[in-house]
Amino acid sequence: MIPTLPTDLQVTEAGVPGSRTALVLHGGGGPRTVAPLVEHLATTHHVLAPTHPGWDGTSRPADIDSVAALAAAYLERLLVDGERDVVLIGSSIGGWIALEMAVQAAADDRYAGVVGAVVDVDGVGAVVEGEPIADFFALDARGLAEVAWHDPDRGFVDPTALTDQQRAVQQSNGATMIAVAGRTMSDPTLMERLASVAVPTLIVFGESDRVVTPAYGRRVAAAVPGATFAEVPEAGHLPHLENPDATWRVLDPFLREH
Repeated sequence: MIPTLPTDLQVTEAGVPGSRTALVLHGGGGPRTVAPLVEHLATTHHVLAPTHPGWDGTSRPADIDSVAALAAAYLERLLVDGERDVVLIGSSIGGWIALEMAVQAAADDRYAGVVGAVVDVDGVGAVVEGEPIADFFALDARGLAEVAWHDPDRGFVDPTALTDQQRAVQQSNGATMIAVAGRTMSDPTLMERLASVAVPTLIVFGESDRVVTPAYGRRVAAAVPGATFAEVPEAGHLPHLENPDATWRVLDPFLREH
C-alpha cells in the first residue's frame, strides 16, 4: 500500500501556474533552508515546496517512516494531481528523496513521464566506500557549522540565543530526521539502484562540504547514467545559501537544456 501524505500537508506555491513544475525538497534544516531555491526558480517555473511531514511541528502519518515511503507518497501525489515532466530539486535529505523518487518512477510504468529531471544538491542517502557521511547527530552547533559551511562563522547559530519555541522545533525536527532518514542518513541499497534512473540528473556539491564531500558527490554522479557533476566554489553543504550566484550559474544552464 502506498503511504499517504497528511491532509494538512503544508506546501509553499510560487511562480506562474502553467509553467513547468519544480518540486523543491528541503533537508533536515527545514523549509527555510531552500527558500533561495524557491525564490530563484519561481521566475521560470511553477514551484511547489512542501514541508515534509513531521518537520516544523507538522503532522507525520505513521506510514511515513522512511525516505522511500516519503518518496512514494510524493510520487503518488504528483500522479494524482496530473503533473508531468516535473523537475525534482532536493537539498541534503531532499536530494536523497529526489533520487529515490527517480528510482521508484523508473520501476513503475504508472509514473512514466511524471519525473522529467533531477537536481541533487549535496544530497545524502548513498553509502560510498571511503566517503562516510558525517555523524550529524553527534555534532554540537559549532561542529555542525564547521562541517556544513565554507565560512563556519556565518553558519553558526548560538544555541543560547534560541527561544524555547525555536529550541523545541529544532529538537522535534531532529527526532523526525531520525525517524525518516535514520541516524546514518543513508540507505545501503540506494547506490546500486541509481543505475535505473532514466532522466537527466545534475549532482551539485559545495566545494567545502564536509557533511558529504565533493568526492562523495562524484561517486554518486558516476552511479547515475549520464549524470552531470558540478562543484560550487566557496560554499559548503548549502551552496544556494552560501554562494547563490555561483549556484545559479550551475543550475540554470542544466534546466534550460533539460
